[in-house]
Amino acid sequence: MTPTPARASAHALLRRTRCFAAANRIRPAARAFSGVPAGAADPQGGPEKVGGVRAGDDELDVAIVGGGMVGLAVACALSNMPLTKHLRVAIIDSNPALKSTNYLKKDGIPDSRVSTVTPATISFFRDIGAWEHIQQQRHAFFGKMQVWDYTGLGYTRYNARDVCKEYLGCVVENKVLCNSLLLRLQEQKEDVGKMIYPTRLESLVFSSKSRNVGGAGLTPPSTQADSVGHISEELRRSNLVKLNLSDGQTLYSKLVVGADGSKSNVRQIAGIKTTGWSYPQSAIICTVEHTAKNDCAWQRFLPSGPIALLPIGDNFSNIVWTMSPEEASRHKSMSSEDFVMAVNRALDFGYGPHPSSTSLDHYMERLFSGVGDTAASTKECFEVPPRAIGLISERMAFPLSLMHSHDYVSKRLALVGDAAHTVHPLAGQGVNLGFGDAAALAEVISEGVSVGADIGDLSLLNRYENDRKAANVAMAAVLDGFQKMYSVDFGPLNVLRAAAFHGAQYISPLKKNIISYAMGDKKSPLFS
Repeated sequence: MTPTPARASAHALLRRTRCFAAANRIRPAARAFSGVPAGAADPQGGPEKVGGVRAGDDELDVAIVGGGMVGLAVACALSNMPLTKHLRVAIIDSNPALKSTNYLKKDGIPDSRVSTVTPATISFFRDIGAWEHIQQQRHAFFGKMQVWDYTGLGYTRYNARDVCKEYLGCVVENKVLCNSLLLRLQEQKEDVGKMIYPTRLESLVFSSKSRNVGGAGLTPPSTQADSVGHISEELRRSNLVKLNLSDGQTLYSKLVVGADGSKSNVRQIAGIKTTGWSYPQSAIICTVEHTAKNDCAWQRFLPSGPIALLPIGDNFSNIVWTMSPEEASRHKSMSSEDFVMAVNRALDFGYGPHPSSTSLDHYMERLFSGVGDTAASTKECFEVPPRAIGLISERMAFPLSLMHSHDYVSKRLALVGDAAHTVHPLAGQGVNLGFGDAAALAEVISEGVSVGADIGDLSLLNRYENDRKAANVAMAAVLDGFQKMYSVDFGPLNVLRAAAFHGAQYISPLKKNIISYAMGDKKSPLFS
């Protein structure tokens, strides 16, 4: 969360990616529209009539490939909005967890795969009615955060009170996020099982040219069609995307949403190119236990990468530790006792001393004491994180990379979440960017339905890309700049990092802007 230039990273991404002016806040997905316009799906839930012929059961308005957190969020947002709740939406994913229908128990061992959701994401979940289900399952709000590095030259404390908020974020297990969205879908749909296809996408077939039913100069595929209905069906389907599934089924859809992760099959089939690179780092994630409850998020930058300690409820915390692939392999294979010792060392005196108050701190505090309203955390002292007493989950390791799609959309196709972009996890922003995509895409689809537009039309989908691309590129560049700045142990650079820590700690307007940016309320981490 410490400010640092990221121009090199931004330029590397922007050389091959068009950016548009856009707001990076997640807009509320639920808007008050009245009435259902002509061309919308049958309010009774039946298939839409086109050319006097009722569409088949295999014809959809939106086919979402990928039933993870972001894919489910798109489906949930569409099902919650007045103008889109009657659209025929399908989720294509073979994950058996999508059959879940009950709350997950709070008294179990927390899963090591968690996400830190921002207040902007929480507002989106509330808008679509999913947050109340998260409240019935394990989650942990935190109102404080401390960031420092191994040199001991500086630290920064953040507090929700700095921006007059109750919390900075909330840590939620990924399975709880998915389950809550599923539970909300079950409330909105009488038989949610019918909209989930437990299979995989094999291929996509796009029409060779854009055609409209009844368009001038359109020649029927067969001059000896059996009936007008047969002709109408062929004409209608000729303008849809054909999805061939691994179980032999075939679907047709006006719009395909690729929510199938960083190795997106949808993106590859569509031929959308990407820009990115692999980091010489891997991340180890796991869950540890303390003797008392942890209510603060902690992050320390080490020579090989940051280690984060995130509260997950009760006496548990989640570890996200970035290091070289070789170190990750070694830490993953060491005994549980040795690993816990390594974690405590990394969060305490290991690699370097604790930050201590110096004459520079007093000078900075006096110098900036009159600049804006003083943030509540400016006078907070450095604290040592709570010690881990045990490892209670398996350790998982995965490689880190940055990736950004040149295009988010094409005719009848849109990419969301990791299918469109991946970022370094050091600030926990990846999933929030994905939920921002889900909210923006659902809103654009609703706007299209409100004016009777084709929801797969490229000019409509471009609004979604324009809204999201600039914000996602900016966040990726900031995080990439952090990664590069903290991956070098060099004297002058260490001093520069220390100055950044002191600036963020004592310049209250800057600190408030950093917090607001991380929470999704600002478009820049600097003054705006």
